[in-house]
Amino acid sequence: MRTELVTTLKRQATELLADIERDKQPILITQHGLPSAYLVDVETFELLQQRMAVLEGIARGEMAVAEGRVVTHAEAKSRMGRWLK
Repeated sequence: MRTELVTTLKRQATELLADIERDKQPILITQHGLPSAYLVDVETFELLQQRMAVLEGIARGEMAVAEGRVVTHAEAKSRMGRWLK
């Protein structure tokens, strides 16, 4: 992963955005020597958001199972059938 200074972002924003679009690799932006932000292309960002939503759903499901909030397959099928009508 590439690292750039915030001043580079200010001066060369168009070039950095073109690089991200072409390479599909995030760029870490630092400010005063510390990590400040990541620049990522839109497609990558949206994919990360979708993956995060799936992982959060899995975590909620695992928590429900641990808490005993479960239903039988037949009940789940019945509930889903109502949603899909």
